[in-house]
Amino acid sequence: MRIPIYQIDAFTNKQFKGNSAAVCPLNEWIEEDLMQKIAAENNLSETAFFVKKEDVYELRWFTPIDEVDLCGHATLATAYVICTYLDTNVKHIKFKTKSGLLEVSEDDGLFTLSFPSREGERCETPEELIKGLGKVPKEVYKSRDYMAVFEKEQDILDLDLNMDELKKLDGFGVIVTAKGEKVDFVSRFFAPKAGIKEDPVTGSTHCTLVPYWNNILKKEELVALQLSERGGKLYCTNTGETVRIAGEAVSYLEGYINV
Repeated sequence: MRIPIYQIDAFTNKQFKGNSAAVCPLNEWIEEDLMQKIAAENNLSETAFFVKKEDVYELRWFTPIDEVDLCGHATLATAYVICTYLDTNVKHIKFKTKSGLLEVSEDDGLFTLSFPSREGERCETPEELIKGLGKVPKEVYKSRDYMAVFEKEQDILDLDLNMDELKKLDGFGVIVTAKGEKVDFVSRFFAPKAGIKEDPVTGSTHCTLVPYWNNILKKEELVALQLSERGGKLYCTNTGETVRIAGEAVSYLEGYINV
């Protein structure tokens, strides 16, 4: 079997920045076990697989060790592949996913994702979270992920991380965030249980981040920066039930998988 593969750097316009995702177009679905093995072999934070069904694309995302229910950068990367290589006339794409129908629009190289809002609920701070971050946050919220809020940007750059402690938490991953110095807010994201120590840029976490910072800063339109080594900028809008997350992408690799 010969499967096309593209590697796309998302939430950036420069190679080797942003978050890299593998994208595999399929004519029909293959075995789930094979998709998981391909994702593990790619060893990127996410590999996306999609099949076109009339005017909708069915889309699934896999980390190196598991399938996930929502992924922003790999969705942006998939939209980039469709618009750049498969259908250069398309400007609006619908994806059928485990998180429902997701829509992506493209305008002059900027891709805007419409994702479900996942506002977190305030909760007690787990001891494992404090040990895992090496610092006590000022408040903690829980949705799919734990979100730890800190006073300032430097706090989340200075974390003393213990991934073994973070693995003990019952959430998918851990978001850390603070008000930004040059943007509205900054964040980092860790998901060691999914085989991702630190994700470079994470669209799905902004489903929780944007409602929080919209409420704190009283701004519907927000500019965010993820403070990983590769870094990435996101342009976000809170619309109530949905969150719009916009960013750019650039191609790194085109090829084929032989399995």
